[in-house]
Formats: sequence, structure tokens, C-alpha cells
Amino acid sequence: MATVKVTDDSFDADVLKSSTPVLVDFWAEWCGPCKQIGPALEQISDELAGKVTIAKVNIDDSPMVPSKMGVKGIPTLMLFKDGQLASMKVGAMPKGKIVEWLAEAGVSAE
Repeated sequence: MATVKVTDDSFDADVLKSSTPVLVDFWAEWCGPCKQIGPALEQISDELAGKVTIAKVNIDDSPMVPSKMGVKGIPTLMLFKDGQLASMKVGAMPKGKIVEWLAEAGVSAE
């Protein structure tokens, strides 16, 4: 399962109404740290397929949702469970830290 592209128009359906937890990556094409964590997020989406959906919101293409969610810097990772923001991290992290953060929030491979 690859990452899912989410837009202003699809955010409610893809994220807030999802039956599984959704990790939203707010990113932009020009953001170096965003590009650094991209491959890690792809791997996590494969490893945790069925447990969590990894969604990517390009803040340049879809500015409404990041604004509404209060995104100040990118990359910003937000974990949504049952339509609610469960946890948030700002800045690039190594893959291990992202997996650890997800596990702390109750999303793991077990």
C-alpha cells in the first residue's frame, strides 16, 4: 500500500471519515526535509498496511487544510484516529522515530 495523495477536497473523506488511523504528512515540493522523510513514509505505509494509512497533503496544491489545522512549519506529521487529531510532530525524523511515535500512539505492526 503506497501513500495516498489527499487534497483540500478529499481531506474529510480520506482522513476524518477513515475507519483506520491516518498519518497525514503536510509537505511541499521545495522542502528538503520533506523529501528526506518521503521514502521512510513509503516503507512505513507498506510495513503497517491495514493498520494505518499514510496520507500526503501538498501545502502548495491544497492550502486550506494546513491553514485550518494550524500547520506552521513543514514537514508536519499529524495522526488522526476516528476523525480526531491524536498526535502531532513537526520536523523531519528518522524512520525509527516515526515508527516509535506511531507505536506510542497505539499504531504498530503487532
